[in-house]
Amino acid sequence: MSGKRLSSTESFYDTFESPIGILYLICAGKTLCGIDFQNPAGVLRKGKAPPLLKKELKEYFESGREEFTQKIGFISGTEFEKAVWNALTEIPYGETRTYKWLAEKIGKPNACRAVGQALSRNPMPVIIPCHRVIESDGSLGGYSGGIDIKRRLLDLEYYLKLGRKEFLHE
Repeated sequence: MSGKRLSSTESFYDTFESPIGILYLICAGKTLCGIDFQNPAGVLRKGKAPPLLKKELKEYFESGREEFTQKIGFISGTEFEKAVWNALTEIPYGETRTYKWLAEKIGKPNACRAVGQALSRNPMPVIIPCHRVIESDGSLGGYSGGIDIKRRLLDLEYYLKLGRKEFLHE
């Protein structure tokens, strides 16, 4: 992941129709800066997202792509938030981890609440998989796109992964 800071003035958005609704892809050139569930049209101009990004998102939703190679860059975020976002990429596709696990992973075992706040500011949901983080009691916790979208993403990953396993054993 790139730690490069990008200016919001050079940013634009494009749309991607997904099973969880329209995703607004915020880019600067060929770099993805954000994914939003709300239309940023009042703030950003419309442009064309890199074809690689749309191809990888299509593969994620249709066949369970596990990793994204699309170049990303953060427009904002504290060092703590970036540490949380980077650690998210270590949660395997189709699996979940707890807020506590994530806090321990970044060396801040008592920062569960701060981890939750960092997740709520994740600029690239789906690509940086904050939907894979749940409460210690197994409940889903929150999600920037809403709890229904979080549940749908977890179900999508679970069933696509399960389908691949069944396919391999036939």
